[in-house]
Amino acid sequence: MELDVLISKKGTRVVTAMHLHQMLELPNHHYSINIRRWLKDVYEFQDGVRRPIVMKDYALRKSNNLAVLEDYYLSVELAKVIALHSKSKAKLKLARQLQEAEAAEGQIPRMSKEEMTELIDLVKAMSLRSCQEASEKRHLEVYSTRNGNYTGNWWPYRATLLGYSSEDLRDQMAAKGLTSKGKSQRQMLQYLDPYEVIRVAVMDHYMAEGKNLNYTRIMGDLAKTLAIELEVEILDDRLAGNLFAQEINEALVKQVKNLQAERA
Repeated sequence: MELDVLISKKGTRVVTAMHLHQMLELPNHHYSINIRRWLKDVYEFQDGVRRPIVMKDYALRKSNNLAVLEDYYLSVELAKVIALHSKSKAKLKLARQLQEAEAAEGQIPRMSKEEMTELIDLVKAMSLRSCQEASEKRHLEVYSTRNGNYTGNWWPYRATLLGYSSEDLRDQMAAKGLTSKGKSQRQMLQYLDPYEVIRVAVMDHYMAEGKNLNYTRIMGDLAKTLAIELEVEILDDRLAGNLFAQEINEALVKQVKNLQAERA
């Protein structure tokens, strides 16, 4: 018997709390206690470490019957982290099934209109060289703190994160007949793939905020796609006065430049 994964009216894959509890082989009389704990606990979601949010991660399952126990629809992501947090012997099997359901649903996180607007603003802010450098600096500071103020592995770590190294970029420059001598990664990218600098800057931003690797890569890829569609102009605002386009969120730009960790 497998856990039933349902499709909501919005096309989202969900499971019911009661069935998850049953499949985890937990005592029936502990259900009420467990469900309260599940919905108040802290987990590592794709968009960060937080508590479940109603109507985003779970919702009350309405019933025409006068049920004694309340049931809930849980997102497959929430159900997976609940399973992994449990002491059930069946948790790995269930977590794998839920992971497959997540993959089938698609990798791009569900985003509200407000969240998408914030990402578009972030993409525009990261068109500025000063914001790109500020995000990278903040990321490096966070990385250093997590590694006992040691940064010796920064570039190998960064190559793994981005999917390429400086050496890879030099090889691509040489293949195009361009010189890479004296050029930084950012400068080489401006020759090879200008919108990649926005992807990198957005990934630096989210890694500095403590987002997990999968979420960061997804948002970086989405940011690059948005930059291409919006035809964002990449500017070196250090070389002149105010080069801000009217639509750039100047408050967000200031926040990124000041290396503030909280989200805009």
